[in-house]
Amino acid sequence: MSQVQGKILAGKILVKPQAAETKTASGIIIPDSAKEKPLQGEVVLVGAEKQDEKMEVAVGDVVLYGKYAGTELNIDGTDYLLISQTDVLFIK
Repeated sequence: MSQVQGKILAGKILVKPQAAETKTASGIIIPDSAKEKPLQGEVVLVGAEKQDEKMEVAVGDVVLYGKYAGTELNIDGTDYLLISQTDVLFIK
């Protein structure tokens, strides 16, 4: 994976979503039309802290986020999600 270069605004994080599951635990293959949007990913870039909010997420963390959180971006052919730190539900 190539390193993403750039700077994002305070309180925001750039996440690389994990790929959606293609097969269930019982072995059934899920078609593209039935796949759900992934709800977790790895943090790639972290913005600065806001004045009133400490940045608790670090690069490399795996985070869970809401279904409709953030803005989808495509940088150098790779899909990312730009979300606010407040949209993060859980840090693994």
